[in-house]
Amino acid sequence: MFKIFDTIEDRIRRGLSRRPIIYAIIAGIAIVLFWRGVWELSAEIGLSSLWSFIIGVIVLLATGTFVSFFIGDKIIISGMKAEKRIDEKTEEEIRSEEIELSHIDKELEELKKEVDQIRDSQEKN
Repeated sequence: MFKIFDTIEDRIRRGLSRRPIIYAIIAGIAIVLFWRGVWELSAEIGLSSLWSFIIGVIVLLATGTFVSFFIGDKIIISGMKAEKRIDEKTEEEIRSEEIELSHIDKELEELKKEVDQIRDSQEKN
């Protein structure tokens, strides 16, 4: 069942990623509907706005999602590095970064193999 939904999700994301404005509109509507449901449910069970706020903050802090949800890790990192936002980059810049990351990944794999070899040789001695 999960595999079916995963396949459907991949197809939808692939199609919508070519139309970012439509993607944003659909995602925005879905997010509003989700939060409306949360809002209505909390009202039905009688949570006051203060308790809703307190519970929400505690859960977000406990799960480590408070800052990343409202700001986002990429925004924080790009701000620290004074980089462009992803929507400001050209396709060529993005492809260049992908190639660079691919090279870094290969180098990490090679380093991992070397560390494993060193560990194996030390264990034998």
